This record gives sequence, C-alpha cells and structure tokens, in this order.
Amino acid sequence: MRIAMVTDAWTPQRNGVVRVLSSLISGLDSMGHTVKVMEPSAFASIPCPSYPEIPLALFPKSKLAAMLDEFRPDAVHLATEGPLGWAGRAWCLRHKLPFTTAYHTKFPEYVQARTKVPLSWPYAVMRRFHGKAAATLCPSPSVFRELRQRGFGGAVEWSHGVDSETFRPQGKDFFDLPRPIFMYVGRVAVEKNLPAFLGLDLPGTKVVVGDGPARAGLMKCFPDVHFRIVDGDAQLSAAFSAADVFVFPSLTDTFGLVMLEALASGVPVAAFPVTGPLDVIGDAPVGILSHDLKAAALQALHLDPGECRRHAARFSWVRVASEFLGHLRPIMR
Repeated sequence: MRIAMVTDAWTPQRNGVVRVLSSLISGLDSMGHTVKVMEPSAFASIPCPSYPEIPLALFPKSKLAAMLDEFRPDAVHLATEGPLGWAGRAWCLRHKLPFTTAYHTKFPEYVQARTKVPLSWPYAVMRRFHGKAAATLCPSPSVFRELRQRGFGGAVEWSHGVDSETFRPQGKDFFDLPRPIFMYVGRVAVEKNLPAFLGLDLPGTKVVVGDGPARAGLMKCFPDVHFRIVDGDAQLSAAFSAADVFVFPSLTDTFGLVMLEALASGVPVAAFPVTGPLDVIGDAPVGILSHDLKAAALQALHLDPGECRRHAARFSWVRVASEFLGHLRPIMR
C-alpha cells in the first residue's frame, strides 16, 4: 500500500509525535508498505510562536496538492492539525477521498494554558478538523473516551509502542550524582507541569533531560536540579537506565511515550492518576499513581525493575503498525 503521511511534526524536531511517527513508519516499511512523508522541510516556513524549533509551513496548499497528485496514494493519513494537516484535509475533501487523522496532542489544553481562552473554543476547531475523517486515531483508551464525550464521532482506539532493544537496562553509571535519582525526560515546556516535580523535597538528586522554551526559566527557579541535554538514542537510553524513578508530572499528555521508554529501561514511574499514566501504568505494579507526587516518587523506589521491563514488552510497534493499517481507509479508484 502507498500511504501518504502528512505531518507538521518531523525530524529534526525532538518530541513524542516525531518518535511515534518515525517508529510507526519503520514498522510499515518492514511490512512492505511505501510511506511518503510530507513534512515542513519541503515548504517555506516560519517558526511556531513559543516553539521556535517547530516550523509552520506557509501557504502549503498548492504544493502539497501537487505532491499528493504525483504520489497517487492508496491511503492518506493526516497526523497533525497544523498547516500541512489542514492543506491535506482540503485536498482529500476536494477530491472526495477518505482520510484518517490522529489525536497526538491536547492542543486545546495547551492553547488555554497560554492564552486563557475558553477550552470550548479550541475544541471546536479540533472537531472541525477531525469531523470529516473516516477515523480519528486515539493513542489511549482515556483519550478515546474523552473525545467521544466531546463529540468526536469518528474516534477509534489505537495505541503506541516502545523499542525495547534501544531502551533497555544498561547500568546506572551514566550520571555520577547522589542517589536516588528522580528523573524527567521530555520537552521542557509549561504544559508539562514540571514545577510539580521540581519543587518536591526528595532525597538524592532531581534530573531533567530535555530542552524547550521553559528550560532557562526553570534552571533559574530550581538551581538544585540538574538539567541535561543528550545527543541521540544511545545517550538517551543510557540516561533512562541510570534513573531510579521516572517522574512524569504532566496533566495534559495523550499518552506519555517516555513512560514506556523508562519502563523498558527497568525504571519505575511516579505520576498523577490522569490520562496517559492511567493508560500506560494502570494498576500494574510498575508505577505509583497518586495526587501526592512526592509519596508516589518515594514508593516507586521499591518497585521491581524486572516487572517494569516485562510490562513495557506488551507495547509492540508491530502491533501498533497493524492496528494503524486496520484503521486506514483505502482510496478506491
């Protein structure tokens, strides 16, 4: 099958959406499918406000239409709701062709956090974008239920996976810091709710691995926290493995792929009992979910690393790719 993957998020960006899409595409390639990624580097662009590392394609409609016409896809998937996603949607609607979408990010909550507009406004925009899709893929059961309740009639359950060969237990010597090490990995941005973790009175050391618009401000506010940036998956996987507990303070993630990467590395998770952690951890003995994040972090120290690794193995990218194919709507010519 020839699959057009239209996305505003792609390399060299470092975020969960790019990780999911690149892993998914690798799986589809290995199954014999041809995937054409249509992403911002092929277009004139401007930096996204408050996220300058994310380019937004300028007036991509005509060029993207030409790319889709030339590729002649058997199926079209719109992975994001940015300028390219809207341009891909317009092409499909103009030609009366089916397409699927995905709900990777809680943009309404992010917009509200920055602008204080009523949450109903950005959700109305999201319903418009996804409303014509044959299916909107939801990365977790919690997101599926939330979107159904908000009137997204095409929402379907999907899942995410983890590369358990890259992310694996490999010792604790990557950091030479007092233990225990409580670590967060991911974008350093306001929506990640990092002060809820960084302000905790915990023994040992708190470490943040990642970059983002809030990093400089948080470094000033929390001088006792160690902030690191790693280069590539080899260093990233070593950093995961070196932690004693992975702390995930976000209240707005749709899944939280980094929790799976920590678990595959044999590191238990401490998080709030919200969408994402409830889906990745649930009631499995691999993490502690509590509104008291400090208590959760301390209790997680006593969980079995081997059980964490076995739990992560249930989330296979092969299964994710197969589910994705099942949700696609082939174009009948």
